[in-house]
Amino acid sequence: MLTPDDTRADGKFTEYLAEPKKYREFDPGLYDFLGQCLKANLRDIHEISGSDKFPNAIFYNPILEDDVARREQYFSSMFKLFQDADLIFFDPDNGLEIKSRSLGQKDSSKYLYWFEVAECYEAGHSILIYQHFIRENRDDFISKKLRKIHIETGSKNIISLQTPHVVFFLAPQDKHNEYFLKRTEMVSKVWNGQIKVSFHSFS
Repeated sequence: MLTPDDTRADGKFTEYLAEPKKYREFDPGLYDFLGQCLKANLRDIHEISGSDKFPNAIFYNPILEDDVARREQYFSSMFKLFQDADLIFFDPDNGLEIKSRSLGQKDSSKYLYWFEVAECYEAGHSILIYQHFIRENRDDFISKKLRKIHIETGSKNIISLQTPHVVFFLAPQDKHNEYFLKRTEMVSKVWNGQIKVSFHSFS
């Protein structure tokens, strides 16, 4: 969910690339690739989409704007492109919608709205969502988001993947539950100490 450049410092935290002994072991290939991009000043999503790092992924890179009509067209085109995708990863600047930022308002493009989450899940896709932390108790914050995702999608088994700065929410379709359970268990083992994986069941 690319948005117009607002010149903020988000995304400029690259100190980990100066600590290979601490971080490289988790994914040497990706670590080296990101380091090369930084060294060459190639900080562009097209470097990833044009690489061989995610061979089975389809990227959708138009700029998302605040205008409601343009947003509708953005998502319409996206759903057509991803109609056969099992998993859709949403990477909004800030995460899921907040009450103080209505659809169409300035900077609304930085959020993913609940009706869009519901539409995506209803279309048969499993969903992975990036979420920025706010100034709130993190356990409470995660718990509230999990409950809301369950309500909006009906997904009974939701997985949270928490890092020191952000959290990702994975809402699998029932048919994908076993697959994502195994994959996220592997993430927990490989990224032990960096990514906290938690499994949440709803009746």
